[in-house]
Amino acid sequence: MGRDPPAEAGASCSGTPPHCPSLSPPLPPPLPLSSPPLLSLSLTGAGQAGAAMAAAVIWILLLVGLLAGLGDTEAQQTTLQPLVGRVFVHTLDQETFPSLSEHVDVPPTVPITYHAHLQGHPDLPRWLRYTQRSPHHPGFLYGTPTPEDRGRQVIEVIAYNRDSFDTTWQRLVLLIGDPEGPLLPYQAEFLVRSHDVEEVLPSTPASRFLTALGGLWESGELQLLNVTSALDRGGRVPLPIEGRKEGVYIKVGSASPFSTCLKMVASPDSHARCAQGQPPLLSCYDTLAPHFRVDWCNVSLVDKSVPEPADDVPTPGDGILEHDPFFCPPTEATARDFLTDALVTLLVPLLVALLLTLLLAYIMCCRREGRLKRDLATSEGFCPQRAPAQAFPWVARRRTKDDHPRLASQTCASGAGGGKVISVVTSGGHCEVTRIL
Repeated sequence: MGRDPPAEAGASCSGTPPHCPSLSPPLPPPLPLSSPPLLSLSLTGAGQAGAAMAAAVIWILLLVGLLAGLGDTEAQQTTLQPLVGRVFVHTLDQETFPSLSEHVDVPPTVPITYHAHLQGHPDLPRWLRYTQRSPHHPGFLYGTPTPEDRGRQVIEVIAYNRDSFDTTWQRLVLLIGDPEGPLLPYQAEFLVRSHDVEEVLPSTPASRFLTALGGLWESGELQLLNVTSALDRGGRVPLPIEGRKEGVYIKVGSASPFSTCLKMVASPDSHARCAQGQPPLLSCYDTLAPHFRVDWCNVSLVDKSVPEPADDVPTPGDGILEHDPFFCPPTEATARDFLTDALVTLLVPLLVALLLTLLLAYIMCCRREGRLKRDLATSEGFCPQRAPAQAFPWVARRRTKDDHPRLASQTCASGAGGGKVISVVTSGGHCEVTRIL
């Protein structure tokens, strides 16, 4: 009796297994997916908080590094003292930017370019220029300050390492003052064809030029006043041929007067010979050759020892012109009436246009010759439908029903050439030309 219920249960569940009760204890129902456990929520919130803290730490480190870099860059400051009326040259290379090789040794062959500008402005001041032949050559800041530029100027220079893309910048504080010593009223400018401006800016070539020029000038201290590229004076870029240079203008000043040799080179006779394509007069030995090839036809001498007369400053007057016997002001103009002129100017063209319009309308509408005369003057064309038969000697035929309905049972003929050519209407409305023998 104790085994009957299981047997009955097994017999009754043999039909449909899905409805059979399980002999093992039932499992708890699964949790719905729409309500995650509290543990997952806590873990997700902790992960988001950790990510936010990591991002904040990264940004703080970046800002600290940026501020540290700016602090180091601001510490790179150099003070220079250019003089008014004297050439100023500053070389930009790896030695002037020690921060480029603080962490990594930068070989001298690494290409480095520079960009300089006045602090607070996008470009350099008007008296200062920058040049660099290529990224593998040093850069130069050069120029001659004027009395208007006297004071303090700050130049910011940025250096770019083209291999590692490192960037650093430096401040150049320029304290422009007046030069000491005697004035240099005698100034001469030479055009050197054998050099570029970058080859003369270093101190060694400049000193060599002054030493060589001392043989053409009287004894005295020569100083370099200005260096300008020939391209800045309107020169042309030379062809990429060996030995061709851009050229450079070198201005030199001295307290001693010009020598007789230099005066002869700048004389009008020498300029006349240069205009004819001949070499100028040179009474002394050219001590600048062969290191410097000077164009003696482009030598200019300026003597400032004699003060120039001051320009007369105009004194402002009271605004009333003085009496001038040669000045005859016009008398009062009489009143004129321009109504007649205006009417003539407007009505005459309108009247002419109206007459031309009427003439054209008369020619087109009242002078028409008619279609009959037009067809008679034309050997080929449509024949008139109603032409008098007595006017022309003609040969024709009666229209049939197969012809055009509008021209059915009508006879049309036209003659030309003294009645020897007769046109007869055929089907289609065209005429057949028949010659009478």
